[in-house]
Amino acid sequence: MNRLSFHSAVAALVVPAALAAATLTVASAAAASASTASAPVVTDVHTVVAFDYAAGQQPENVTINPDQSLTVSQLGFLNGQPPQLLRISPSGRQTVLVTALAGEAIGGNARGRDGSIYYNLLSSDPARSGIWRLPPGGAPQRIAAIPGAFLNGLTIDPATQTLYSADSLAATIWSVPASGGTPTKWLVSQALAPAQSGPGHFGINGVTFQQGAVWASNTDKGTLLRVPVTRTGAPGPVQLVAGNLPGIDDFKFLSTRISIAFVALNSQDEVAVVYPDGHSRVVLTAADGLASPTDTAIRGTRLYITDGGDVAPHDSKLQEGRINLAALLDPAAQGL
Repeated sequence: MNRLSFHSAVAALVVPAALAAATLTVASAAAASASTASAPVVTDVHTVVAFDYAAGQQPENVTINPDQSLTVSQLGFLNGQPPQLLRISPSGRQTVLVTALAGEAIGGNARGRDGSIYYNLLSSDPARSGIWRLPPGGAPQRIAAIPGAFLNGLTIDPATQTLYSADSLAATIWSVPASGGTPTKWLVSQALAPAQSGPGHFGINGVTFQQGAVWASNTDKGTLLRVPVTRTGAPGPVQLVAGNLPGIDDFKFLSTRISIAFVALNSQDEVAVVYPDGHSRVVLTAADGLASPTDTAIRGTRLYITDGGDVAPHDSKLQEGRINLAALLDPAAQGL
């Protein structure tokens, strides 16, 4: 969630052939590694949809659907507007799926195996605050009541259909079955807490399920964390993957099998890549049009970025770029 919010109130597997080709190129081009390392990791960045910030269109989270469309959640409450959950077609056409109430915000969203869309709703009304489900062709319904929480990122374990929701001010990850029920404080940890209390300080922000673990970002501490899910479903030890990621917001991975994360650095107007060993590098900046990025989404070599447009001229939008796999995977570029 963007850096001004407090003051104001899935990735798919990379195309195997392309990935294999890039890997072979890297392996056979050691002599040219210097030039590959200097090549941009993301190219052809452009705006897919320009949003109306004044109307409450501050994109917060993005999920890719099987039909190539995107589900984008928006905050709304920064301008006192009703937040919306949008479907954006490959051509950029917007369809409103859900409209909440003025003063509320829609945080993270995730997609279930049956096509249901799950989303966090922040509301001062205890009867509305919590995790909601929009079934295919149906009406939205709350499946987990979490009153008083500042729900931010949301993710789902595709195997168990367990939802994990980030509570930014309570250093907590909540869990609940996608079928609904009483939510559980799955993990409460100082690693998820902000570095200090007070306005503008967020702890845990984004969450993404990846290879048997819930990964989480801590905005205030600038860290990316990994929490294994044990056989019993309980959390394992919190592992620090990377630090020195100022303003980290939400993030997604290159694929379900490759734990290279593309993380939005909201306060820096940057997107960085974090490799499994914790090494990171900035791959996009304000020079690429970034304006308070909040999340990323990846399908194959296509990268999407949501920009919240926190500061004037409030350039909120959805961007798209192409991932250069050879440059991304080059050992020299990774500092190996």
